[in-house]
Amino acid sequence: MTYPSAREQGLTEEMVAAIPDFRESPLFTPAEKAALRLAEAIAGDHKHAPFDEIFADLRKYYSEEQIVALCWKAGIWLGYGRMVTALDVPTVGASCAIPAKASSA
Repeated sequence: MTYPSAREQGLTEEMVAAIPDFRESPLFTPAEKAALRLAEAIAGDHKHAPFDEIFADLRKYYSEEQIVALCWKAGIWLGYGRMVTALDVPTVGASCAIPAKASSA
């Protein structure tokens, strides 16, 4: 599995592989699809995302508090992924040093 933490969260390898096509996948519930749509909007072209529509869909399945938590988690994971890339961390949980290309600047 590409993302070991995905298994801890209950995702199967099949589900991870289906994420790029989550809208059409029968592996995700409507609530999960709404959450994935939010994550996609936050990670993508967030300045032009239809958040009113996304939040209306989320409210069918989640409370306001849960929606804020989903936004928070999406933002944290997005930032984490970018940091891991910037620091060239080889695996989740590995310690890292600032890459030579960054420290020589």
